[in-house]
Amino acid sequence: MARTLLLGSQEACTTLTGTAKSFTEATVVRLFNSNSNPQLVTVVETQSGSVVGTFTIPALSVEFLEKRASHCVFAASTDVVGSKVGFTG
Repeated sequence: MARTLLLGSQEACTTLTGTAKSFTEATVVRLFNSNSNPQLVTVVETQSGSVVGTFTIPALSVEFLEKRASHCVFAASTDVVGSKVGFTG
């Protein structure tokens, strides 16, 4: 059974590509949407860079996002928060 290894503090996602976060160059980010509505999450190559992809995180849910260390994340709402994590076990 894999367990989550916490590697950084939780931070709110920004809502603009120019301020998107790499979460300290994380390769795995635990995202939580505290909003009662689904929210769009976008991954970009760098701040203000080309879009790698998007997905919708359901309301009141957790998703683990695997990405390249240089990739950055922003969301449609600051209600989406993220933490740099890894896995053990």
